[in-house]
Amino acid sequence: MESQKKTSQPANKTSKSEEDEEEQCCANTSCEKSEKQEPSSPKQGDFSDPVYKEIAVANGAINRMSRDELRAKCAELKLDTRGVKDVLRKRLKSYYKKQKLMHSPAANGNSDEYFDYICVVDFEATCEENNPPDYLHEIIEFPMVLIDTHTLEIVDSFQEYVKPVLNPQLSEFCVQLTGITQKMVDEANTFHQVLKRAVSWLQKKELGTKYKYTFLTDGSWDMGKFLQTQCKLSSIRYPQFARKWINIRKSYGNFYKVPRTQTKLICMLENLGMQYDGRPHCGLDDSRNIARIAIHMLKDGCQLRVNECLNSGQLRNVPNSAPIEGAPAPQTPKKRD
Repeated sequence: MESQKKTSQPANKTSKSEEDEEEQCCANTSCEKSEKQEPSSPKQGDFSDPVYKEIAVANGAINRMSRDELRAKCAELKLDTRGVKDVLRKRLKSYYKKQKLMHSPAANGNSDEYFDYICVVDFEATCEENNPPDYLHEIIEFPMVLIDTHTLEIVDSFQEYVKPVLNPQLSEFCVQLTGITQKMVDEANTFHQVLKRAVSWLQKKELGTKYKYTFLTDGSWDMGKFLQTQCKLSSIRYPQFARKWINIRKSYGNFYKVPRTQTKLICMLENLGMQYDGRPHCGLDDSRNIARIAIHMLKDGCQLRVNECLNSGQLRNVPNSAPIEGAPAPQTPKKRD
């Protein structure tokens, strides 16, 4: 939900100090399971191999290029020429690294451990123009967009509206912001019913059984706050399949080496040379645009990895050295005892 988790408008889900506290939590802690498995993570290539010297030389040359030179080189190699200088530079470096390692024994060869699908989620929730500190957001739109990481395309989507129970009457601010009307939520099913259908949709895709997959969000709040709060309000156990995910803001910032201020949705799109497609704050449109960013990053050579998780109800960071594990097969949600 862009207004609440991705901007500093009055409806922000959290204050700047709370956001900083959240980030600090991620920086100082890690998922227990990942920490235990870290020693068994795949070994890196032998960096004494001459190929890495060739890559370093190529990187140095790329660093000295102007934006026009970078665009010209991308055009020559039939790569995407859109994006700011940092993006173009990373694109070229990733291309040369891939080419150099393709036939080198120094390559790790772990491509078979990567995800087959990435499922993008971006919930919309109830909100007020000035949310009180104890305000409980209820999910009112449940969208998912599925990316095939082999074809690098969006292959399917799921969307349902959800009837809020705690605050059944939407605020005028929420209606104007999200485009979700009172009639839409009045005619919708409860969260428990919608979650059942979402699970059924995931199961039909054979995710977690035949195919390896994970979730991806724009920030920490979709899973760490919205879904966790909603499950408590609906007396449902938090689903195991949603306990780990990719926070694309962190992935984008780390991959393109840009500050946090450049990792908001609109900013990421603009830096990649794209424009927002659809209606901002519509959960399904937000999810599609986030998916476009993810696909662009994959094309630029980024291996999107799980980097956040919930452990004992607390938001944790998953270290980059952790094994690439897919989410478990989705199960029908269970009521709390």
